[in-house]
Amino acid sequence: MKKLTLLLLAAVAALAAVAVGASAATRHATSPTANCPTVKSGTLTIGTDNPAYPPWYAGGTHSHFWKINDPSTGKGYESAVAYEIAKQLGFSKPQVKWTWVKFNNAFVPGRKSFDFDINQISYTPARAKVVDFSTSYYDVNQALVVLKGTKIAAVNSIAGLKPYKLGAQLGTTSYAFIKSVIKPSQQPAVYPTNAGAVLALRNKQIDGLMVDLPTAFYVTAVQVPNSKILGQFENHGQATDHFGVVLQKGNPLTACVNKAITTLRTNGTLKKLQALWLAKATGAPVLK
Repeated sequence: MKKLTLLLLAAVAALAAVAVGASAATRHATSPTANCPTVKSGTLTIGTDNPAYPPWYAGGTHSHFWKINDPSTGKGYESAVAYEIAKQLGFSKPQVKWTWVKFNNAFVPGRKSFDFDINQISYTPARAKVVDFSTSYYDVNQALVVLKGTKIAAVNSIAGLKPYKLGAQLGTTSYAFIKSVIKPSQQPAVYPTNAGAVLALRNKQIDGLMVDLPTAFYVTAVQVPNSKILGQFENHGQATDHFGVVLQKGNPLTACVNKAITTLRTNGTLKKLQALWLAKATGAPVLK
């Protein structure tokens, strides 16, 4: 009788352990890779802002919720990169769910409702104190925006830019780039805000506006009519500007995402996607 009682107690304990394990698995949802946890079991939740602008997102919308572009199309550089990361993590396209996260909310302290956010977010030491950043999925080049039909619009080299009046926002890598690389004969114009610099270009107070390439996309598409990106400049490693996906601080998924991005960089996927979505979208040559 005593032996039977002990056996029954052991069985009950085993069932309890299974129940506890199942409960724990529910509380700590995991991706197909056990060491890569996600906020919802079997799903990779990706955040981005709304509207989702080209060339980062493309393909239009499938619903009234997403404005301009639906990130789930897989078209546009960031959408394509996100799905490639998902594939490396073991998620199929139907297992990826997108959620709207305002740009500034992505890198505030605290718990996240997404697994990672991909939204042209530049790494900075200050932001990295409160969120995790992945390794770079895009190294940001500087670019020059000019008005179509002007003399500078025909320039195709760095040397050809020297006679022109260029401008940028104060304290930016763009202004430093003008001074250290372009070295124009005229003193560059400097503005407290980028909005002021954009206005100066619209009013023809400067010949060209130096900004990072992603900002140049927005300036030409939205802010300055009849403008174009004259060219972009190679990032030789001096600039620290780069985009990383954002994750909750201390998230073990960060290591998994880093491994995925490293693989995509090594096997040439990132380069191919940049050639497909970014070079095509801008039509901007590299000025040397």
